[in-house]
Parts: sequence; structure tokens; C-alpha cells
Amino acid sequence: MLSWRRLAFGGLSGLLFLRAAIVAWAGGNPASENVPPVAEAARVAFEVGLPAALRGLPQDARLLVVLAPPGRGEPRDRIGKLGGQAPTLIGVDVPAGSKAAKVRLGDGSAVFPWRALGELPAGRYAVQAVLMTNRDLWFPGAPGNWYSAASTVSVDPRQKQVVSVELTASEPVDALPAEREFVRYRKIRSEVLSRFWGREMFVRVGVVLPRSWETEPARRYPLVVDIGGYASRYDRAEGWLGAGGALRSAWTAPEAPQVIWVTMDGAGPLGDPYQVDSENHGPYGTALVEEILPALEHEFRAIGQPWARFTTGGSTGGWVSFALQVLYPDLFGGCWSGYPDPLDFRDFQLVNLYRDTNAFVNVDGFERPSARTVRGDVQFTMRHEVQYENVLGLGNRYTRSGGQWGAWNAAFGGRDASRLPVAAWDPRTGALNREAIEAWKRWDLRNVMETNWATLGPKLKGKLRVWVGEADEYFLNHAVHRMDGFLKQASPGAEARIEYGPGEKHGWAPRRFPELLKEMQEAADRGAPKESGREAYFKSRFMHGAACAHCKGGR
Repeated sequence: MLSWRRLAFGGLSGLLFLRAAIVAWAGGNPASENVPPVAEAARVAFEVGLPAALRGLPQDARLLVVLAPPGRGEPRDRIGKLGGQAPTLIGVDVPAGSKAAKVRLGDGSAVFPWRALGELPAGRYAVQAVLMTNRDLWFPGAPGNWYSAASTVSVDPRQKQVVSVELTASEPVDALPAEREFVRYRKIRSEVLSRFWGREMFVRVGVVLPRSWETEPARRYPLVVDIGGYASRYDRAEGWLGAGGALRSAWTAPEAPQVIWVTMDGAGPLGDPYQVDSENHGPYGTALVEEILPALEHEFRAIGQPWARFTTGGSTGGWVSFALQVLYPDLFGGCWSGYPDPLDFRDFQLVNLYRDTNAFVNVDGFERPSARTVRGDVQFTMRHEVQYENVLGLGNRYTRSGGQWGAWNAAFGGRDASRLPVAAWDPRTGALNREAIEAWKRWDLRNVMETNWATLGPKLKGKLRVWVGEADEYFLNHAVHRMDGFLKQASPGAEARIEYGPGEKHGWAPRRFPELLKEMQEAADRGAPKESGREAYFKSRFMHGAACAHCKGGR
């Protein structure tokens, strides 16, 4: 979960429900009796010119117009900012096959953060248009997407005015970064994903190699699957190991454990695919364990055994690393999962998916926060965030936005007859779809473990490590406590390690990277075969030559 992405109402009468939903637009205070009317219809329009190459596209595209304060860089770079820093976004579909040379957006188009375009304050704005055309990587800056130059104009929504911009440039085509010392990149075709989507689909990964990989060609190594925060790309290791990189000294230190570190990609057709098999994203879990990992372990000389294969990550990566360990208990030897997305859906951020009836307002009729500061101040609400995703998504649907709530809905929810994600709640009112939520239960990891603990428990014993800050901005600590409660009473015992940081925010970790590496190496040592296989493992690990301290010690 990241800020770029960056439900609750049981037991009240239908009349009070309607009243609270209406009052929510006035700021969520049930004491407010006078709800401000929506401003008069906007007379301003934005007309975006499309070059000939963009007419008659074979797939639907999403056109965005971004308005932001002038003099602060390109408006498109502010897409994804929420709360007080949010730009104005206007969105409309460009249907497949459209031959239109110009597309108009105005009153009636989806808009964020206002209820309608007529509420936009008059003033000077930097204006820029973006056309999202990359159907495999659905985010505004994806390879091949088009955009206009930024221009500064005076806008008054109540005055008749047409603001014209032209799409003139596109993002660079999809290409793997150049390889550097220790770092390799691969783009691997997935047969199972290609079948699911009906077109060629690829998984991109970064591979960080241990310092001895080039000089010791007979040596084999443990492997770590690393998943980043929401929508983190596979090339994030690019800055880790360069000159002055944050992890270079830890990675290259003589005493540092030697492992292969694989960074997964957090981009897909519906946002972050969460690396699991789902009805909407497709079989990303199968692709990982049956196609990607075997190929990487063969090419880069991994040990290729469960006791030498681990998962880790934070936020989205915290959930995914935990889920991979739980869903594939025989394939992985342990997870190190930080500040994970909700592990128990009774606390999906601040929503109890099984009890509550509305995503946007709580049982007292107040707007539900989606993010807070460490001090507890509300940064933005669920309604605000979902409204943003509605503008980003095809068909004005957050379920197709590529944003955080859309990706969760795609990963955990079902699919309708049109092969589109079923919305878990109404994008305008927040009313939960109880039938849709039923499909989410199979991804409630606490529920999965509690239901199957007789068989899962022995396989997960001592393998689960989770940490979270108690002031997590996205309220993720609540679900960790729920999971902790189950693990503490589970029989057979889980021997899990759950750690909390009092007053700590999203991203807190109780130990530094070198300590994490050391723990993974110790886990591999404990899990290695006890007889001849163990001897071969330690020979592979430590036989560096006569100067090796480990070899001198007879280990």
C-alpha cells in the first residue's frame, strides 16, 4: 500500500442510513442539517486533440485532464496525490475504434475531488492531459501512454470557455533497464497468464546476485522473493546497489550472508496483481511458483529447495509475502512480512467486511478515514480515495482504476458475466454488496489458517514473522492484532513472531537489512538436509579457499 493508491453501518434504520449518506457529502457531521447544494452546472469544457496514431485504437482508453497549481512541475506528476495535495482530475473513456480527432470533457464527466466540475474554484491552473492506452500496465505513467504539454490558463467553471490541449508525446516503450554489477533483469513470458488474458503476457523481475556469484560458478544460493509496496516496480533495486546505494555496503560486506534476491513487479492490467491466483487478475501465483521461480533458480544457480526459499516485503508486499507462505506452505521456508495489508478482513483498514454495511461512513454516520497522520489527524477518507479511483477507471469504475481499492477488489472479489470485477460496494454511496463480499473470504488469511490449521499448522511452525507500527497510517495494525490473537491460541503452536512499534508509522521495521539477511541465512542453515545433503550445502556455502574463516574453523 502506498499513497499513490493511494466498509460500516449495522443496526440503523433505512431512514438514518439515507440521512447519513447525504450528510457525508457535507463533511460527515450528522449535526449538519443544511447540506450545501451542488454548484451550478459548469460551462467550461476541456477539448483534447488526438493525433492520427490514436484514432481507432483496438482497446478502450482512459483520457484524463489534470489541473494543478501552476509553477509546481507537470500536473501529471501529481496524479495519485490525495487529501489536501490532490489535483483536480477529470476523466472520460475513449471507446475502442473511436475515430474522433478531439475528445471533450466537461460538466457530466467524472471529476475528483469535487462533487461536480461546477465546484472547481475559479483561478489559474496548470493543465495537462494524459491518455492511458497500455492495457497490460494500467497506471498513468505506463510505457506508451500519451500526454500533452503543460499549459497555464485561467479557468472559471461558470464562464463559457473551451480549454484546448493536444496530445503530443508518449512515455518510452517498455524496455528492461541496463544491467549493472550484481543486478539482472528478466521479462519472462507466462503461458498461464497468456491463456487467461488471451494475449501475450509477461512477468518482469529484477534479480540481485550475491557478491560471489561471478567468481564461484559452482556455488548455489538460497533465494528470497521480495514484493514491494503497492505498485512497486521490479526495477526498484536499481538504486539499492549503485554508488552510494542504501544497501550496497550491507550487500557487499565480507560477512554478509549470500542469497539471491528477486524483486517482483507490482503492475498489471488491473493494478498490482498481488502475486496470487484470482478471478480477475489471473493466475499470477501459479505463474510465480510454476514458471518464474523455476526459470530463475535454474539460470542463477539457486539451491531450489523449500528450506532455502523465502519471502519478504512490506505493505502490499507484507500481505503477499505472508500469503505466499500460507498458500504454498511446502514451497517456502519462511516469511518476513512488514506492516501487511489486512491479514484479517474483520479489520480491513477500519471496516469489518462481515458485519458493516457501508464503506464510507461508520456506525455513527461519520466519514470513515482511509489514512491518518501519526498524530491521528485524518489525511483523507474512503469516499475521497474511491472517488479518485472512479475517475481513473474505465467506465468511471474504481474496480478498473489500477488503484489500491480497485486492485484489492480485483484480487479478492469475483467476476461478472462481462468478465469484469464485481464491485464490493457502490462507488457513490459506499453500500456494501454482501453477496460480493462472500467471494473475499477465501483471501482472508486468518480465516484460511483458522479453517485449515490442522494441516497448515505443522507446515507453518516457526515460519511466520510479522511487524507493524501501532500508528500505521492505514490502520493496518488492527488486523495484525487479530491475526496475532489467533496464532497465540492456535494448536498446534505456531511459534510465530509478531512485533509492534509503539507510536511508529507505516514502514517501520524492528531491525535493519543486515539483520534480516542474517536471520534468513540462519533459517537456511536450520532447514538444510541433515546428512550428505547438508555437507554438500555447507561446502557450497563456505568453501571459498584456504583463507576462509569458516573453513579454518572446520565448519
